Amino acid sequence: MDFKAHETAIVESGATIGMGTLIWHWVHICAGAKIGENCSFGQNVFVGNDVIIGNRVKVQNNVSVYDSVVIEDDVFCGPSMVFTNVINPRSHVVRKDEYLKTYVKKGATLGANCTIVCGNNIGKYALIGAGSVVTKSVPDFALMVGVPAKQIAWVCQCGERITKKVIERGNCVCASCNSEYQIEGEVCHLL
Repeated sequence: MDFKAHETAIVESGATIGMGTLIWHWVHICAGAKIGENCSFGQNVFVGNDVIIGNRVKVQNNVSVYDSVVIEDDVFCGPSMVFTNVINPRSHVVRKDEYLKTYVKKGATLGANCTIVCGNNIGKYALIGAGSVVTKSVPDFALMVGVPAKQIAWVCQCGERITKKVIERGNCVCASCNSEYQIEGEVCHLL
């Protein structure tokens, strides 16, 4: 076993877990889960069967990663944030064959207590503010806040807002790390 699991954790036989991953108190990882290297799962996390999680992902306390969620490398899932997988749940109607896929792209941050409604994609390095409710797909590098979540700015891959400072080629720069971005309408690209 190349990962570490607390004695209270349940890691079902068949789960694939990468080297260096840490699994803390009262975590439950189902048999079909595929988890990368150097991840961290805080207390009370649940990971379903049809879940793929990349490398260096941090899933904080009280998060359930339900079936049909794909999380790429370097994603941060804040405490008590919520994924869903059925768009119109009813306890008396079985809809397991209607799960909608949710993709969280590389480097995204999902703030504490935010909700990601299923069927939406979170772009790379996007940042979802604490308590926000995502009801539509989010572009790369977008800063989203509110209920429903709306884009209020662009963020750098380092997590800071991209300033309006424009350099000679018409591109924007991050005041913190000096990364250069090209912003055209609804699209932001790291140069």
